[in-house]
Amino acid sequence: MEAYLAKECNPSTGAHGFSRAADARLSARLQPLRAARPRRRTASCLFVLFSSLVLIRGPVEASTDRVTLFPKLQSGQTLTYRIAYHVDKQAKTQSSVVMAQSPGVPSVDVQALLRLDVLDVSAAGQRTTIHARTHLQILNPETNPAPPNTQRPPAQDNPGPAIEFTLSPDGRIARIKGLDALTPDQQQAWQQWSSRFAAAGDFPENGIKPTQKWKSEEPETSSSPITGLTWIRESTYLRNEPCRAAQITMQGEVSDAVQPPETCVVIQTTAALKQKSSPNNTTPEDFKLHQLRTTGTATGNNKTLLYISLQTGLLIRSSDQADQTMDVTIAKSDKSNQVRYNIHAKSTAEIFRIANSPPNHW
Repeated sequence: MEAYLAKECNPSTGAHGFSRAADARLSARLQPLRAARPRRRTASCLFVLFSSLVLIRGPVEASTDRVTLFPKLQSGQTLTYRIAYHVDKQAKTQSSVVMAQSPGVPSVDVQALLRLDVLDVSAAGQRTTIHARTHLQILNPETNPAPPNTQRPPAQDNPGPAIEFTLSPDGRIARIKGLDALTPDQQQAWQQWSSRFAAAGDFPENGIKPTQKWKSEEPETSSSPITGLTWIRESTYLRNEPCRAAQITMQGEVSDAVQPPETCVVIQTTAALKQKSSPNNTTPEDFKLHQLRTTGTATGNNKTLLYISLQTGLLIRSSDQADQTMDVTIAKSDKSNQVRYNIHAKSTAEIFRIANSPPNHW
């Protein structure tokens, strides 16, 4: 140990225990290695630090990019919407005797105001269950007669039939009461509004982010002579953009409200109608009960654009275009008689949230 300390402290020897000249030569050879080591360690540390930063920041940024949309409502709240729903339909029929275009297939044109009264809101996880009542007031009664055995009072005294429903956290509209007080065309208009109003409930539960796409399937539930029809939907979160609720005039026309704009999430949904049943046998159960048999095909394409408030989750406006065809033959089970129907329908729907109190209404 003493010899080692003497060598280390002896001014005549270098740092490596050699003569100063030899030590200088060795130091010169080792200098590149000494200089390289810290840089390698620094680069390695920077890489680890950067990787850690990415791992730490990545999930945070992803979570802030996602938004969860669902109507934020309170008991006692009232909203108003303007609905414009139009359908053009062509139909041809063919029997064993004659084939002709069906006469008197009228266009559907429903212009209405819908008032939504929120009756109750209860928490259900991150979303809520909403019990509400709507009144549908028809603005063009000349083309929308009242249901049979009813008399429509003057518009200012008529809030329209009351329809109650429950909006579930998954976006389903259930427990509907009073819908049969509307004509079939008015029922279609109400269903257009309700499906758009509740659309956010069908979005992914963990939220959505810009440019994200997602798909869903929903069986066609309306009465049809063709069974096994399903809508295949693909939705895209297009962008965020400023939006405003509308204001309504004395004549029932709409324009942008004067209030400051808010930010809306813009969602585009395209839907295609897929037939899962064989064209050679499309008979629904209720047709079988009446000894009827159906064969044929049905196709359809819809395109919907939704503007949903980023702050409240409420529908601000929507537009919808649909094109559907059906070619179906309905025959008695013993084939003693049959009729073929060829139907082509196009529809448009526009819905606006109204910011002001509608004049001379309700």
